[in-house]
Amino acid sequence: MTAALGLRERKKQRTRQLISETARRLFSERGFEQVSVAEIAREADVSEQTVFNYFPSKEDLVYSGLETFEDQLLGAIRERPPGQTVIAAFGKFILEPRGLLAANDDAAARHLIAVTRMIAASPALHAREQQILARYTETLAQLIADETGARAGDLRPYVVANALIGVHRALITYVRERLEAGTSDRRRLARQARQRGQNTLALLADGLGDYAPKRQKGDR
Repeated sequence: MTAALGLRERKKQRTRQLISETARRLFSERGFEQVSVAEIAREADVSEQTVFNYFPSKEDLVYSGLETFEDQLLGAIRERPPGQTVIAAFGKFILEPRGLLAANDDAAARHLIAVTRMIAASPALHAREQQILARYTETLAQLIADETGARAGDLRPYVVANALIGVHRALITYVRERLEAGTSDRRRLARQARQRGQNTLALLADGLGDYAPKRQKGDR
């Protein structure tokens, strides 16, 4: 029974991956607005309902992986060592090259560049991205509030979360602008983005650097 369950789960994962890869390829080739869910379903040889079973909305076909990113971000904050502040843990996580800036394969990098440009050209994807970043802010603020024992009406967790996600948002915008300007040297772009992120976090640290250090177990 366990083996049968494992087989079903693997089959579902393969189907999900096939749909996702098919959608991103079509979106990259023709643009997000120009491709319908029905076309994606035909290309992946599944029903349109199957697509929606795995991805509740068309936008989720592009952004589904960001749930993993959110979990990793919150995990980095939650599991930081005692004494380390929220800002320090956030900076260590967010400045780590990933996605396009970590791609070693040229074909993968070209694909990611195409996806990045597709997102930049789509109002619908921009709107969904803002919703996702707003959710990041809310979940990060709640984590900070829980850790610090913030009382109702204490705005500090939300202010800190807004500032940190603002850094992330600004770095996304910077990378996209450089790509649109024709930048092709990924390593140089990664260094530039990291330097700008460090400078911005250092500015925040002037006022928030001592806020919310991780407590030792048993500390109050």
